[in-house]
Amino acid sequence: MRASDIEPFFATLKAANPEPNTELEYTSVFELLTAVLLSAQATDVGVNKATRRLFPVANTPQKILALGHDRLCEYIKTIGLYRSKAKHLLETCRILLEQHGGQVPRTREALEALPGVGRKTANVVLNVAFGEPTMAVDTHIFRVSNRTGLAPGKNPLQVELALLRRVPPAYLVDAHHWLILHGRYVCVARKPLCWKCHVARYCDFTPKTLPPT
Repeated sequence: MRASDIEPFFATLKAANPEPNTELEYTSVFELLTAVLLSAQATDVGVNKATRRLFPVANTPQKILALGHDRLCEYIKTIGLYRSKAKHLLETCRILLEQHGGQVPRTREALEALPGVGRKTANVVLNVAFGEPTMAVDTHIFRVSNRTGLAPGKNPLQVELALLRRVPPAYLVDAHHWLILHGRYVCVARKPLCWKCHVARYCDFTPKTLPPT
């Protein structure tokens, strides 16, 4: 993608969705951290289904710990890898209580020190909860960035760093939401819906797909 096309690319995405946000459901920073931790290799829809049952019962580190592993598993067993995620979540809750006064830390280093929290999860929390201009590269962002030519890279970190260089500062805080939603609903994995795409004119992908006949 040409440098001159990047600003109108994001301006078009913004015009279509001025205030994008995560599709994970949460009402506190801890709930967001929990939902993102549970979302690895799972869909937001599936995570929301589980947390709608979990959060009314336990939505703080103290309450999650009080459930214990087996009871926590009962609430999240519909999510893939739920046993290991339950273990990580319980360990994370202990660390939050012992080292952070029960609060979710605001630094990347402290977040990535939590069990089950990698760079992508830390970036989501920093961006969504604290408004920092981070780029959480999931499969959708990785695909869109490479397919469009916006920020090609061989791995998520390369794509993340390229996006941080190429996305105009005015769009950086919301950019990862726009790219995720674009990848989830338009620039889909198997066959992009180019005929529905508002930013197709700026995209390097060829040949553009046509609507089914």
